[in-house]
Amino acid sequence: MKDFNEIIRQYAVKIEALSEMARTSTIIDPIYYTKYDVKKGLRDIDGKGVLAGLTEISDIQSSKVDESGKSVPCEGQLFYRGYSIEDLVGGFMQDGRFGFEETAYLLLFGKLPSGSELCEFRTLLSDFMTLPESFVRDIIMKAPSNDMMNVLARSVLTLYSYDDRADDITIPNVMRQCLQLIAQFPLISVYGYQVYCHYHNSGSLIIHNSNSSLSIAENILHLLRPDSNFSPLEAKLLDLCLVLHAEHGGGNNSTFTTHVVTSSGTDTYAAIASALSSLKGPKHGGANIKVVEMIQDLKKNVKDTTDEAQVEEYLKKLLHKEAFDKKGLIYGMGHAIYSASDPRAEVFK
Repeated sequence: MKDFNEIIRQYAVKIEALSEMARTSTIIDPIYYTKYDVKKGLRDIDGKGVLAGLTEISDIQSSKVDESGKSVPCEGQLFYRGYSIEDLVGGFMQDGRFGFEETAYLLLFGKLPSGSELCEFRTLLSDFMTLPESFVRDIIMKAPSNDMMNVLARSVLTLYSYDDRADDITIPNVMRQCLQLIAQFPLISVYGYQVYCHYHNSGSLIIHNSNSSLSIAENILHLLRPDSNFSPLEAKLLDLCLVLHAEHGGGNNSTFTTHVVTSSGTDTYAAIASALSSLKGPKHGGANIKVVEMIQDLKKNVKDTTDEAQVEEYLKKLLHKEAFDKKGLIYGMGHAIYSASDPRAEVFK
């Protein structure tokens, strides 16, 4: 029986020729996008965002109208259910409590929880923070991927098989599934990373169970560290990261993907796996990986990284599509939605 990779190599030239035929037969003159006012993805021709839906969950402000009626750039603002991100973060940080769980509650239900509501919600998420029996061994540990987004998408799709009501899309059942996924993502993420380190980097494989007395941020660190030790500052910072990345305007690529896929009436697991696949792209969440790769390339090609002139020259090559992946992008520098500043970056500072 032939090796599959050998078959691929055998047909490489033929597939390349077929690819070129497909490419040349599907080219549309850009003029027609203007003529028929067709948007290419979630950006128009000028690179501005395209209104793809309506939401009351979050909002972004990157410009304001001046006295002359002209729209001008302003300091970026991000709102969760009407609360500015600065006020929301300031509230739980001033009180010295973790904020991700109450932020999730706010985004899901439209209001901040009372003390008793938050306690009940945290207990619910804690009880849901478990995976089906043998899931780690049979799904995560077998065929380990070198990409964590692939691990997440594959695991979410597989959870469908463990759900007796997987295709029930009534609101109570979808809510139950979503709450389970919120609680299960830390487990899948950390276990997937541990397995990656073991199989691809020859590291030790240590799997901890979740701790019901810890917050989600604390649990991630508890699961991640071999000795389960972490500092209060680390937990506080990770919790802040989770809050700042919980939602972003309601119209980003992965959120839009969820709207499109759920409109077909498909199940929750298929919809979330689709959103994860969108998030994986280097022009969306996958840009994080691109930042690391870009910095590695910079260090490789710039003799003295402390020399501003040499770094500037490298950045110019990036913009002119002469360096790294030759896409003309400097990954990680600002956010396309904002014009002056990203409020999440300001909170981090």
